[in-house]
Amino acid sequence: MVDPALGRIMLEVGAVGAVVMPATLGERVRALLALGQASSGPVIAHPRSGRWTFLTGPTDNSYLDMALFSDLFRVCASVALPGSRLVLPSPADEEGGYRVWIDPPQRDFRPLLGDVVAATRACSARIKEPARE
Repeated sequence: MVDPALGRIMLEVGAVGAVVMPATLGERVRALLALGQASSGPVIAHPRSGRWTFLTGPTDNSYLDMALFSDLFRVCASVALPGSRLVLPSPADEEGGYRVWIDPPQRDFRPLLGDVVAATRACSARIKEPARE
């Protein structure tokens, strides 16, 4: 839907989920997701804040899982809450650099929320591992 006051394309989280994270972590998650399939799914960059949003299949109750919340919080990532709204990239954003597609939607493919969360946790664990000699 287009928000008439903002003139922006909006999407309510529910049938579509989202995981938001720093761009540096997002690059690793995108690469890991792409290993198992042709695409990591739709990914939005927010260049000014240095964050990426992965659009996923339907949201679930994982946002209630305190261990997941803690794991994601440590790496400045989060699962979008059901009912929250996401702003999708639009031509106006491309001119201003607010939002851009890293990977635009391909038909109706979106990875499962659990797959994006698992990839985020896996990539986060690699960041925290000490260097091996």
